[in-house]
Amino acid sequence: MNANSAQTNPAAQENSLSARLRTTQNLLREALKEFKPGSIALSFSGAEDIVLIDLIRKLGLTIDVFSLDTGRLHSETYEFFETVRTQYDQPIELLNPDPEGVQNLVKAKGLFSFYEDGHQECCGVRKVQPLRKKLATLDAWITGQRQDQSVTRSDVPLRQRDEAFSTEGNDLTKFNPLAQWTSADIWHYIRENRVAYNPLHDRGFISVGCQPCTRAVSPFEHERAGRWWWEEATQKECGLHGQNIIPITPV
Repeated sequence: MNANSAQTNPAAQENSLSARLRTTQNLLREALKEFKPGSIALSFSGAEDIVLIDLIRKLGLTIDVFSLDTGRLHSETYEFFETVRTQYDQPIELLNPDPEGVQNLVKAKGLFSFYEDGHQECCGVRKVQPLRKKLATLDAWITGQRQDQSVTRSDVPLRQRDEAFSTEGNDLTKFNPLAQWTSADIWHYIRENRVAYNPLHDRGFISVGCQPCTRAVSPFEHERAGRWWWEEATQKECGLHGQNIIPITPV
């Protein structure tokens, strides 16, 4: 059976997802056995991450969970955090940006400078700095990155050295247990297991970030087309996964 026929054969799709599910489960067991509690944590924000939380819980394991509270998230996202916290009895550590850094940026450039000069500076203050501070306390972290999410993530491995956040004194390991999953796999799992998800997904927000930088997408757009939609696709990383950014080569 060729790849095209497998894509249109429900049984083949189910078998393929089952294989990917086993790979993910084995990697989660490996990660949480290799790294002691307190030295590894899961970064939580979207549909992929709730799938990981659900899988970890069903494996009888536990994980520390953190999320970046930039101060500019949708109200639905904050409500989703609370849903996850209560349904899974899962504490979620919210990481806040340095107030002085935010104040300096807003004072100098206003609230929407990213529309003019790119999102990197704002994300650097609101996301990268608090994440860097958190990761400095860990030996490993788990993300929900998938290879089919964008051109910048097409080569994301299941396990890697985090080149962006490793330091001379901290060789950080990064696990991407869903790297080989597709968007269809994620939503199949969510529906089959009745897993909660951010209600914004039902309104066309397939990939959810900060409110000013996220829009709904049409049925024929890529799922990350709604993130930083005014920028070049090869640059659509906020810095959390900076090693994925594809350099632009002058023609």
